[in-house]
Amino acid sequence: MLIIAFLLGLALGAALLFWYNRSHQHRRHKMPAQWPLHKRPLANNREKRVWVWLAKVMFDQQIMVKLPITRFTAPTSGANARHWYQLLNGVYCSFTVCNLEGEVLGCIDVPGPRGLSMSNQTLKHALLTQCGIHYLVLDPDALPHLVEIRTMFLGEHAAHSNAQPLGSHFRDVSENLHATVDRQRQGKSNAAAQLDASLPNTPEGGENHINPGWEHNSFVTPLDSRSADLRR
Repeated sequence: MLIIAFLLGLALGAALLFWYNRSHQHRRHKMPAQWPLHKRPLANNREKRVWVWLAKVMFDQQIMVKLPITRFTAPTSGANARHWYQLLNGVYCSFTVCNLEGEVLGCIDVPGPRGLSMSNQTLKHALLTQCGIHYLVLDPDALPHLVEIRTMFLGEHAAHSNAQPLGSHFRDVSENLHATVDRQRQGKSNAAAQLDASLPNTPEGGENHINPGWEHNSFVTPLDSRSADLRR
């Protein structure tokens, strides 16, 4: 009788545990009535400056924003494909330049306030170069010459074809960029002065309230936010 009672108790405990786990899993997967999210800009201020510059310089191409590398690469074989996807699914570049046929020409990263680690750059450069895709890290305060990036991404012939119209377009781009940067700097200075005057001199007025791992006005830093380094 004791054995029978023990077995019945064990079966009842297992049934209760199974019911609890199913109920807990159902509550966890249930769609919330109010999502704990809010809208925020797609790019921070430094990224927006490079975005505007790219849109004008690569005027005949498409600029994609923060596209995962797994969206335009594929494993060479089916072996361990799931492993590589899970490893690289969170890796992205700030901008991806592609032609009108959807072929990726190059990827560009814009370092955040804390920069971009050398291991991050080395891994992306090796991975993308192997796939025949150019990789650049651009500082909005030290952008390359207009023809230089077009030559790198499009080839010398494409960058210098129709030299007169292209040169005229570049002059217009350069003038527009200078005017845009001047307006942004002036607006940023005015906004900063107003913000300083309106905020109290306390830690709450700064950016310390932002959740760790999240950059203000941007995504988490690609790869740098991982708990473990990727090794080649």
